[in-house]
Amino acid sequence: MDDAKCFALVRQHRWPEGVCCPGCDSSSVIWDGCDDTQPHRQRYRCKACAGRFDDLTGTVLAGHHQPLRVWVLCLYFMGLNLSNRQIAGELGLAVSDVQAMTEQLRRGLVAKMPAVELKGKVEIDEVYVVAGHKGQPEEVAKRGGLDGAASWQARRAAARWRRTSRPSSA
Repeated sequence: MDDAKCFALVRQHRWPEGVCCPGCDSSSVIWDGCDDTQPHRQRYRCKACAGRFDDLTGTVLAGHHQPLRVWVLCLYFMGLNLSNRQIAGELGLAVSDVQAMTEQLRRGLVAKMPAVELKGKVEIDEVYVVAGHKGQPEEVAKRGGLDGAASWQARRAAARWRRTSRPSSA
């Protein structure tokens, strides 16, 4: 996988109907040369707002020291459900670098997702709800509530006993 294919892939997915300015969404854009350090990274100039941008401007891939092919491979490996440690081994990077890259990519993917709208019927199976004893003061008194005779030390000791005691297996 080379840089030319990676930048072509970004252009194809970012602008399927042609390049448009990220600042004003105008489609009257002209090519403005290539990047000095990455010759396949195309620069553009907007005729409407005179803004300058390139293939990665305004994306999660902009402003990082790793080449674009490393980011694309990282995204590919994420799609294969590899762990960050496995991706780091495949790319020859530190696990902390891969962790930062995958977090950045996930944040970018979530930002592009439309808001979820729930509607219609919802069915729930096997639910356990602890509602407390609201409206049943006798249950609270039975368990040693605040107005019961037991002090807070006794309640704490009883709770500790319940946590540490195990039923016998006989």
